[in-house]
Amino acid sequence: MRQDHSSSSDHASGRPLAGEYADYAAADIASVPGDDAVEALRHARAETLTLLRPLTGRSADGLAYAPGKWTVKEVVGHLIDDERIFVYRALCLARGDTRELAGFDQDAYVPPGGFEQRTLADLLDEYEAVREATIRFFTGLPADAWQRRGRVNGYGASVRGLAYHIVAHELHHQRVLRSHYLAAGSMAPSEGRI
Repeated sequence: MRQDHSSSSDHASGRPLAGEYADYAAADIASVPGDDAVEALRHARAETLTLLRPLTGRSADGLAYAPGKWTVKEVVGHLIDDERIFVYRALCLARGDTRELAGFDQDAYVPPGGFEQRTLADLLDEYEAVREATIRFFTGLPADAWQRRGRVNGYGASVRGLAYHIVAHELHHQRVLRSHYLAAGSMAPSEGRI
């Protein structure tokens, strides 16, 4: 029988502390509301979809705020890729993997993703599927897993720190989308990155 995962996790993550995430992410993590990563993931999903669903259709094709910046569709593809990578890292830490986990070059990942050749609606559907899988992974963790730690790309991290990083990263891109992409007159055809 299928379980209902719509309620909050039985074991809230708690907020990560310094040393549970990369120093560069501190300001963005501070902007994540609350002390439950799963609820923050749900809230960020709703905000992202509210922000981007009105752009579905041809209106999103090639839209960027300046030449050389990522398009809206490339931003969504980047969010999907980043979330998958950070969930993989959280999985490794949650399962007690002691290897140092490698970093990745976000700029190198976007061009081969072919995001601009897809519809925004299709990308948002994939984003929703990835987020649902992320939420189900985190809600299934035992309470003690949230604070399990390891090394990621040269810094110390915890499972909850990585979960908060996913939300913080998304909130950062929401702010950029609102201020640069969706502001009146700010869109221009582009090839490149944000």
